[in-house]
Amino acid sequence: MANFYEAVYRLVRDIPRGRVMTYGQIATILGCPRAARAVGYAMRASGRRNDVPWQRVINSRGRISARNDVARPLLQKLLLEGEGVEFDEDERIDLERYRWEPRDPEAYFFEPTLDMPFR
Repeated sequence: MANFYEAVYRLVRDIPRGRVMTYGQIATILGCPRAARAVGYAMRASGRRNDVPWQRVINSRGRISARNDVARPLLQKLLLEGEGVEFDEDERIDLERYRWEPRDPEAYFFEPTLDMPFR
């Protein structure tokens, strides 16, 4: 999974300030459309890496995903707001406005190995 995580990080590093992508969108661009959850695991594993703007990855409803954590979602919202991303009264981001699509998505294709559960 380490190579998959690095492929995720490579794509996430390219998301411009003030823009977002969804877990499923990233998985699909990488060529692994069933791997949205694995993208989430990669974001969680990015931990203290300063070179991965993890805050720019949200769920398909335009919301921050909070799994048994209080501080991280608040930090994510603050970081995104600091980049100019606006949330509505339901804590959603307008994906029509803020979603980023890479110009050359094929450049991010990842070939999963046979041992990956989401091939």
